[in-house]
Amino acid sequence: MTGEVPTGDPPQHELLLPGQGPIRPQDLAPAADTPPPVETASEPGEVPMRESEVVLRDGTAIRLRPVRPEDEEALLQFYLGLSRESLFFRFFTPVKDVTLARWLRKVVRVPPSLGLGVLATFGDPPRVIGHALYHRTDHDRAEAAFAVADDFQGKGVGTLMLGLLAEAASRQGIRLFEGTVLPENRRMLDVFREAGFPVEAHAEPGQLRVTFPTELTEEALARFERREQLAARAAVGRFLEPQAVAVIGASRQRGTIGGELFRNLLDYGFRGPVYPVNPNARVVQSVVAYPSVEEVPGPVDLAVVVTPADQVVEVARQCARKGVRALVVISAGFAEAGEEGRRRQEELLRVCRASGIRLIGPNCMGVANTDPAVRLNATFAPSPPRRGRVGFMTQSGALGLAIIEQANRLGIGLSGFVSVGNKADISGNDLLNYWEEDPNTDVILLYLESFGNPRKFSRIARRVGRRKPIVVVKSGRTPAGMRGASSHTGAMLAASDATVEALFRQTGVIRTDTLEEMFDVAALLVSQPPPKGPRVGIITNGGGPGILCADACEAEGLQVPPLDEATQTKLRSFLPPEASVHNPVDMIASATAEQYRQAIEAVAADPNVDALVVIFVPPLVTQAADVAREVMAAVRALGGAKPVASVFMSARGVPELLQDGDLRVPSYPFPESAARAMAHAARYGQWRARPLDYPPRPPDICRDEALALVAAALARGGGWLSPAEVEKLLACYGIPLVAQRIVPDPHAAGQAAEELGGAVALKAIAPGVVHKTEVGGVVLDLRGREAVTEEAVRMRERLERAGFRVEAFLVQAMAPPGTEMLVGAVEDPQFGPVVVCGAGGVPAEALGDISVRLAPLTLSDAREMVRELRTYRVLTAQRGALPADIAALEDLVLRVGVLADDLPQVAEMDLNPVRVYERGLLVLDARVRVAPVQPPSLLARR
Repeated sequence: MTGEVPTGDPPQHELLLPGQGPIRPQDLAPAADTPPPVETASEPGEVPMRESEVVLRDGTAIRLRPVRPEDEEALLQFYLGLSRESLFFRFFTPVKDVTLARWLRKVVRVPPSLGLGVLATFGDPPRVIGHALYHRTDHDRAEAAFAVADDFQGKGVGTLMLGLLAEAASRQGIRLFEGTVLPENRRMLDVFREAGFPVEAHAEPGQLRVTFPTELTEEALARFERREQLAARAAVGRFLEPQAVAVIGASRQRGTIGGELFRNLLDYGFRGPVYPVNPNARVVQSVVAYPSVEEVPGPVDLAVVVTPADQVVEVARQCARKGVRALVVISAGFAEAGEEGRRRQEELLRVCRASGIRLIGPNCMGVANTDPAVRLNATFAPSPPRRGRVGFMTQSGALGLAIIEQANRLGIGLSGFVSVGNKADISGNDLLNYWEEDPNTDVILLYLESFGNPRKFSRIARRVGRRKPIVVVKSGRTPAGMRGASSHTGAMLAASDATVEALFRQTGVIRTDTLEEMFDVAALLVSQPPPKGPRVGIITNGGGPGILCADACEAEGLQVPPLDEATQTKLRSFLPPEASVHNPVDMIASATAEQYRQAIEAVAADPNVDALVVIFVPPLVTQAADVAREVMAAVRALGGAKPVASVFMSARGVPELLQDGDLRVPSYPFPESAARAMAHAARYGQWRARPLDYPPRPPDICRDEALALVAAALARGGGWLSPAEVEKLLACYGIPLVAQRIVPDPHAAGQAAEELGGAVALKAIAPGVVHKTEVGGVVLDLRGREAVTEEAVRMRERLERAGFRVEAFLVQAMAPPGTEMLVGAVEDPQFGPVVVCGAGGVPAEALGDISVRLAPLTLSDAREMVRELRTYRVLTAQRGALPADIAALEDLVLRVGVLADDLPQVAEMDLNPVRVYERGLLVLDARVRVAPVQPPSLLARR
């Protein structure tokens, strides 16, 4: 915001931060009569943010990072380069260079516990284009200020800096930002409005005093996402909507990558000029060539590079001088090829960043846009992509060729195709943002090998999926990132693909195992609406295929219900007596093409049916072509009310007959394929129909106390919290723990047992012991002072013989019997906090009955986590037992999700067992491990 800097030398005991007026030493080191800053969950001296890449409105990428002491000179040059107006809006007064220098000397050295500075940089070497900072004034308040270079104002730099600054402050326990703005500083006020923060402004003489919460609300996040979507559209549009293209490395020889790619651009009919660049040829395939891109006579929007890897960086420099805005690097030999290639890729990216060029690749096979207004085929695929309404992105260049070929074979047209290769810059998140608003795209297909920013992908996919289905093949199902986890929760996640599966399930993304299955789903969703429910009507002229289809449907979670009596009566009116009119409807081999149409119309009208699968086995009496025409007539009459999939077994060429303009009925060679595709579509349809809900936050949570507790643990090096700390942490989040006492020796253990009364459990507290039962560190159902004291002596001796030192004992009241569950969380280095719910007790890992979601959790997430467990039948009281309190378990799952999202420094959390009763529940054992972490920003691209 703004503030004052005096024109003379500052007093000895005064530090001035532009944006909020004088800040004195007592503000840097709080006085005894003011509340001390709350200790934060950052390690002492740890900066609460990591370097991030963000994109401006025009698609330009910049970097945001914490200020470091060595930035002092660069910051001074930044402020000296501001216009008079910008300086006045920033400081309210003229500023002397010496004053500015002294102020900056202090600003770059403010300790993280008291404040944070953020730099926005652009280019190579990085030029400072923005500076933002906050300074803590109370335990939950801070003054904030920022400035942006004149030539970057109005592009969203201030909004992005403010967002990341607020996000970092919130992690530090700061709830409110404050600052001062001149009333005429419209741009500053626009920043607040654009960011979506609920700003309160109070008029003071000659200025406005503003305050707003640091928490990124759903509205604020939605505003940031909207501007990011516009930025991504501008960036991707440089590649898919260029006015002129240069092929650098275009070859005269067909059969080479440079030759085929250049020929494909010409043959596909690109609407603008295509310039071949080749220093060794005057003409390339009958087109005048140029020795370098700088000698091309007209402007070039997109350059496609097909040169040897060691020439690419210099080519990029030439493109920068030419003013090229987008670069597709086909060449291999970069990060995929070892250390030398990785360094080459970093240098390439630096050149692009310095000039504002956006990059696809390297190590890719190109891009395509089938829009008749563009007609771009900058790939070296042997066949051009067929026009359609599917956007496809692949990380694998090798698969790209096969993907285009297969799509053409299946009659699935593409709206756009992008091979991102090494994803040095443009990624799947950018393309999702682009295709979301693309009027030519109805379905989005992604082949992913890795995630750059999974949490960002999650938010984008959740939004895009409400409008357009996203179908993904994700390779690499064996994660190694959490194999070092030692809790039950961590161990169960380490050996599974559960985290990725959870991401897709929460966001409505359709995950398929193979590319073939992906195309099966795409063929259905690009031409038919998703089912409104899981009930399938099956029509066939052969009993066997109908049974196979019914079995496959039920195996995939679909239902094959009996048809309504009115539907059966209708079917009997035109089918022979031998036909079966239940479900599947077996019209027998003599079924005519007309009877197919009549059957489809009848079954589609049944209120018990949400979708249809129509199977045709070629007999001698009926032609496949005739059946296809009648199927099309019936589907046309339906008007998209219910989806229809067809199975033309052993018939070739039928798909062509199942297309008429925009109307298409997908055809599959076998019933199982149709059933799988329909099941995927039905699950997606049910997810999309679910009302939007947002993560709730219980009102009784004490986040500040939890932050202080975790910070204290990190200050001593992190690791497993003591039982006393665990008890306090759970209390901060309203998580009920069984009554317990922590005591130093066997005598005190006996006394604690007497105080608790009744039966107790005795547990050893010993460093290095994670699973106490495995080393004899747990004894249950002890009664009386003497028995507990004696067992504590034996337990201490037992563990000492095993090499463990017992520091204390935990004495817990024995809880009444109930259903034992597990609830936990793990901080995944890529995906963030992961919440687990499952069957509990000692055999938790062996049972493997878990459900997984990524925090933050919605009410729907918590409900689904509990209900998809095999153990759910136990909770709902099978065989006459009392039902468990499902609502209490769901509430616990939600609270663990809030804790994990609030405190990313909680590396592992294990509540096992959790005993669930008819009313309420109790946590019997809990372990929490903390470690320093800098979670990625929700606002960062990667």
